[in-house]
Amino acid sequence: MTQDLIAEADGGVGRIRLNRPKAIHALNRAMCDGVLDALEAWRDDAAVRVITIDHAEGRGFCAGGDIRMLAESGAKDGAEARAFFHTEYRMNHRLFTYAKPIVAFMDGITMGGGVGISQPCRFRVATENTKLAMPETGIGLFPDVGGGWYLSRLPGRIGQYLALTGHRLDGAECHALGLATHYLPAERLAEAKARIAQGPEAVLDALAVAAPDAAILAHRDEIDRLFASDRLEDIFAALAADDSDFARATLATLETKSPQTMKVSLKLLLDGKTMPSFADEMRQEYAVGSRVVQRHDFLEGVRAVIVDKDNSPQWNPPTPDGVSDHLIDQIFAPLPDDEAWTPQ
Repeated sequence: MTQDLIAEADGGVGRIRLNRPKAIHALNRAMCDGVLDALEAWRDDAAVRVITIDHAEGRGFCAGGDIRMLAESGAKDGAEARAFFHTEYRMNHRLFTYAKPIVAFMDGITMGGGVGISQPCRFRVATENTKLAMPETGIGLFPDVGGGWYLSRLPGRIGQYLALTGHRLDGAECHALGLATHYLPAERLAEAKARIAQGPEAVLDALAVAAPDAAILAHRDEIDRLFASDRLEDIFAALAADDSDFARATLATLETKSPQTMKVSLKLLLDGKTMPSFADEMRQEYAVGSRVVQRHDFLEGVRAVIVDKDNSPQWNPPTPDGVSDHLIDQIFAPLPDDEAWTPQ
């Protein structure tokens, strides 16, 4: 198993620890394979009653996936990127369907792939350190790893707001929206992990505290109104016509994001809300992802934000009205059966 992941069984608990601190525990393919291997080893092991997922040393739970690798692959034939997505999505699906209870401790940065590894878990613990976001539209990507499933099921239009803006939620907001099942002070996590074999729900219920007020809910009515449409042009128009500070700030944020992948995100959530199963969701996201990583906006977004760090991506098309319905249909077209994603 890779040194970037620690997996060991101890006292009735299968413990999975992300161990890539210099990258804020961002996932690579070997880590995803390691999670799959551990879950398979413990599936029929009666001695393992509950699984936990957290991070080892260093800050943050999981900052996402290996974005540089995806961009380097996308600039070539995309094969390595597709292989990563295929494995990562199998891990997401296995976590979603696993019979034994899994507890994710989202203490710190939880973004992109970190959302994908935590949200399928039956129990999701937020703390005062939690910063959860799906910021992919800022690099020409979209909220994958099940984002179309989870975000489309949030109250009102909050999912659309989060998908387009990449807004960071704190632990209290995660709890209020149901993205976390429990809110614990970080100082209680060690006790929770030590006692979790007694029964995750009972232990977490006993140690949880009332979360602070969720700031995002103060904007719930504005979000529902301004993001009411599934057409990006309508959202831009609604924001431009509103003179509130919130609308002005939100419009300024959206103007920095990729128009192409904002439209992809809106369709992803529209489809995701009625997707028959999580496997169907992952199959569609794999088809979309395999194409988006080879398109200009992703390569340019990674260059601007991660490589050169000038934070001035030149999107193409540069405005929402330049992104045709035909282009979105091409991106969402199903893959041939011999290329499509399948569960493990």
